[in-house]
Amino acid sequence: MLLERLSEAHGVSGREEEVRSIVLSEIRGRVDDCRIDGVGNLIAHRKGTGASSLRVLLAAHMDEVGLMITLAEDSGLLRFAKVGGIDDRVLPARTVLIGPKKVPGVIGMKPVHLTDNAERNKVVESRQLVIDIGASSKAEAEKLVQRGDTAVFATRYRSLAGEGSAWRTVQGKAFDDRVGCTLLVELLAERFPFALSAAFTVQEEVGLRGAKVVAYAENPDAAVVLECTGANEVPTPLDVSPSTRVGGGAAITIRDTSFIADPRLVELFASTAHRLGIAHQFKQPNIGGTDAGVIHKSRAGIPSITIAVPARYIHSPAAIMDLRDFDATLALVREALQSLPQALSSQGART
Repeated sequence: MLLERLSEAHGVSGREEEVRSIVLSEIRGRVDDCRIDGVGNLIAHRKGTGASSLRVLLAAHMDEVGLMITLAEDSGLLRFAKVGGIDDRVLPARTVLIGPKKVPGVIGMKPVHLTDNAERNKVVESRQLVIDIGASSKAEAEKLVQRGDTAVFATRYRSLAGEGSAWRTVQGKAFDDRVGCTLLVELLAERFPFALSAAFTVQEEVGLRGAKVVAYAENPDAAVVLECTGANEVPTPLDVSPSTRVGGGAAITIRDTSFIADPRLVELFASTAHRLGIAHQFKQPNIGGTDAGVIHKSRAGIPSITIAVPARYIHSPAAIMDLRDFDATLALVREALQSLPQALSSQGART
């Protein structure tokens, strides 16, 4: 399964090579051409039916949050820095895989019986933690791991839903945004009225960097960003509504911290979902940020929207999502894109 392969691939921001290789092998034969740009984005093109002169960008980012090795100590323990937004609380005692050799390690901290009450009642900061790869010295550690190597959580993809369950839940790492990459690969099997640019972007988690390059180079008439977004329905206070819910269908973004979605595109996706009975929800506004944050500001401005699959515990060692939400998101994007030229026909857009 493609999502499983992508989830287990090593692809911390700036080191997306393994993910890109998997995607490239999947899209060959589905696209008219593809290229890798100067920062590592993979960009593919697929001709439309000719019914519209629009050029539309679909984007999903390949990178995941992770760690970068900064120093090997004389003891053989490794110091590291976080890459992207990781909560320090999820790090202690986690197993990781480091570098191209996928060297196994454990993020070490004091055992509970060697800590006092003050230590047990506060979060241990990442700068106080180390990765233990079982090396006895700095020289031994450096034979296996180099400064600048990146580390990912050692999490296997697996199905969680039991027999007879109404849900189709799965667990894995890096669903943000290997889910979006999987959606984009599936969409490249379709033919749309317009010319399609498909961008698998780099370094989203550290500042939307790859998408900025893509948007400028491709200069599309509209953009749809495919994402995996946080579902925070558990645990949460009773009087706080969740951002999204697992099992609630495709998540349509109206606004996040990086952009405000084009109202015509919001209406297009919402009306398509209503018309076809596709499960959907609206992401709580003003939470998170996506590649749309830089795409919509490129050149003379690009009408943009983000459509996402909800998942619990993103940016942690393991996330949980429902494959029914994936299917709903794929169906919604596939159908809505067929009517996108009509939705953008106002305000002088090329059709």
